[in-house]
Amino acid sequence: MTGYDFKGLSKARPLRSLVIDLKKNPGRASNGRITSRHKGGGHKKLYRLIDFKQNRFDIPARVQSIEYDPYRSARIALVSYVDGEKRYILSPDGLKSGDKIQSFSGKGGIDIGNRMKLKFISQGTLVHNIEINPGQGGKIVRSAGTSCQVLATEGRYTQLKMPSGEIRMFLSESRASIGQVSNPEHIHINFGKAGRSRWKGIRPRVRGSAMNPVDHPHGGGEGAQPIGLSGPKTPWGKPARGVKTRKRKKRSSRLILKRRK
Repeated sequence: MTGYDFKGLSKARPLRSLVIDLKKNPGRASNGRITSRHKGGGHKKLYRLIDFKQNRFDIPARVQSIEYDPYRSARIALVSYVDGEKRYILSPDGLKSGDKIQSFSGKGGIDIGNRMKLKFISQGTLVHNIEINPGQGGKIVRSAGTSCQVLATEGRYTQLKMPSGEIRMFLSESRASIGQVSNPEHIHINFGKAGRSRWKGIRPRVRGSAMNPVDHPHGGGEGAQPIGLSGPKTPWGKPARGVKTRKRKKRSSRLILKRRK
């Protein structure tokens, strides 16, 4: 079992005005049906309201504390603006209490934690919390340790190298935050025991080959048997594992310059 290093994190309770108690709907879509199986239970937790837009432009803010967030793999930072307003943002790696950050309407300094339009960010810079549509708020590259690299800006579009290795174009008017997302050691965490998964709200998975034929295409047979199929299938008989699921006519495919390996 391996755990996190909580050194440098605030021990104070989260700011009361920036937390809500989310209703538990584990693995369920808006219609109430289970769309992601094996989820349920888990420890109680409060949801921190994160400011993914950071739309208070040209107003300096000071980092008050770096905090743990039970709903995400990355750390979050509590920032206080000069007028007293406080917000939670995703904390980039290397940001510390007392640091100053700013969201720029135009061109600004390439310091960790600053936010601006992609067209103003120099080549080779690592960025995160990137907008897909300008003004919408950051949608991608938000998990622990991830970052994109700015390759070039040509006209309306900026080329970014994604964490997967894919090279993709984004609108140059979209905003991004400077730096790599915090908590890069998250990828090395080993839960070590089943109980720790249950605390996270992850329920047990049963192998299809351990089921009966009525329950799974892989089921049946005396003792340990091969699945008896040309390729693995889901419990509902659809091809699984390694099968391409991306729609061929997806409009955003034209923005992909180089596929991931």
